[in-house]
Amino acid sequence: MPEKARAYWRKHKTTIQFEAFLLPALLIFGVFILYPAVSTIFKSFTNWNDLNSGRETFIWFDNYIRLFKDKSVLIGIRNSFVYAICATILQSVAGLALALVLDSKFKTKNFLRAVWYFPAVLSTLIIGYLWNYMLSTSDFGLINQILRFFGMGKVNFLGDASIALKCIIFVSVWQWAGWTMTIYLANLQSIPTDLYEAADIDGASAVQKFMRVTLPMLFPAISFNVVTGMINGLKVFDIIYALTNGGPNGKTESIVSLMMKKGFTEGFHGYACAMGAVFLVIVMVITVFQQKYLGKWGDSLQ
Repeated sequence: MPEKARAYWRKHKTTIQFEAFLLPALLIFGVFILYPAVSTIFKSFTNWNDLNSGRETFIWFDNYIRLFKDKSVLIGIRNSFVYAICATILQSVAGLALALVLDSKFKTKNFLRAVWYFPAVLSTLIIGYLWNYMLSTSDFGLINQILRFFGMGKVNFLGDASIALKCIIFVSVWQWAGWTMTIYLANLQSIPTDLYEAADIDGASAVQKFMRVTLPMLFPAISFNVVTGMINGLKVFDIIYALTNGGPNGKTESIVSLMMKKGFTEGFHGYACAMGAVFLVIVMVITVFQQKYLGKWGDSLQ
């Protein structure tokens, strides 16, 4: 080894060793995330489909023009936003309420925490099929059987376009409220008790302590739950697949479920790649927007 190389090694040995540990992670990121993303954007400018696989040609922005003229895609984008916003808000509110109650001192609090968290452990598909069974209008549909017992008529929860998406949001909130609860609980238990003691000395009410002490100190948990909730909500697929499969008449399709159908079921891979590219841009913009304005809101709470 040349003298200059040995001198460089001695000087930067620690840095090189640390960087070497990053290589496996960077390799995995490049192969499984970066390459598919770049390939998707590249393929979105082609007419790639099942009939011409390997012989596709560039059609430039035709897929994107077709995409924004497709009413089903616009419905899917709208549904994704409605689902993401509603599910994120409801999960956060429900999780915070549960955390505040279960942060109190009573004997069964650990058991109740486990009960509420348990749905988040199960696969979303399992949860979806379970609720599909319970919401069914068939004779085995538990919810409709209860309604009939009380003298009410059947409700087509998953077949009525006006309520199907609401049912999907409800099931999602039921599954993930316990998960957001654990994030809030961890943050609640890190709040110094001195702050509450000082508030008591000042004569603050329970509402004032929540607004002036608890809520500002919960900002890290709120920020985390809102950002991850929106991202996960925008890419929703499995709960829709299990409950309605996009029905009735495509009224509960999301952008991801449409992308899966166009790409894997119908074989229009280039068109599906264009959907994926648009979805990527949407998620990036919303993430940046959230980070910017949540930061400002957090500063205003201090």
